[in-house]
Amino acid sequence: MMFITLMIIFNKNIGILIAITIISLWLVCVFIGLSNAIKPFSILGLMLTLVITHLYTGVFITAHDAMHGTVAPNHRKVNQLIGVVSTTLFAFNRFRQMKKKHYLHHRYVAEEKDPDYADGNFFVWYFSFLKSYISVIQIVLMGITFNVLALFSPQENIIMFWMLPSILSTFQLFYFGTYLPHRKINHQTPHKSGSQAKNHIWAFISCYFFGYHHEHHDSPSTPWWKLHVVKENNT
Repeated sequence: MMFITLMIIFNKNIGILIAITIISLWLVCVFIGLSNAIKPFSILGLMLTLVITHLYTGVFITAHDAMHGTVAPNHRKVNQLIGVVSTTLFAFNRFRQMKKKHYLHHRYVAEEKDPDYADGNFFVWYFSFLKSYISVIQIVLMGITFNVLALFSPQENIIMFWMLPSILSTFQLFYFGTYLPHRKINHQTPHKSGSQAKNHIWAFISCYFFGYHHEHHDSPSTPWWKLHVVKENNT
């Protein structure tokens, strides 16, 4: 009976558990990197940088799901708390502000009012994407954080295990979650969104299944960890 009860609780709160797991793993890996236990430019150090980058992307995807209310659909305050924590950890973004922009993206996909879209080549679009989500206040807070961390950790560790992953993750999110799905070649498709070929392993590694972007726009209430199921049903 207790086992059944635990399974029911787990199933109802799996989004919360997944979110906490991603955030916790990110914190642990960053702490390991900043603790100077691993040399930044060693093979192990480079591997850790890539792992942190992927987890950093996961932190943002967690924030994104919280914007759609899918992290904790039965617990609104918990969902918002996880969203606020995730956006703050991701370069001091503001949850409510990002939520408004993201809803504009869904409402005006690839149109002038879409904050994620830019009419130009890859680099023009990428820098426009960054400009939409980076403010002066964030840069100041990142600078303060860097100097605080420098009191306890070597600067090269901070760069390799905190700064570089944050930059790489923005590229990962933009390329796989915005640029590829919303290029002009996809403008005549439903939701003006393309979708990568079915390959669940690569879809997870590349951007937590957000390469299945048409599926996300078609079913925004589906959390990232169930998008592969929607993909299966559409193929």
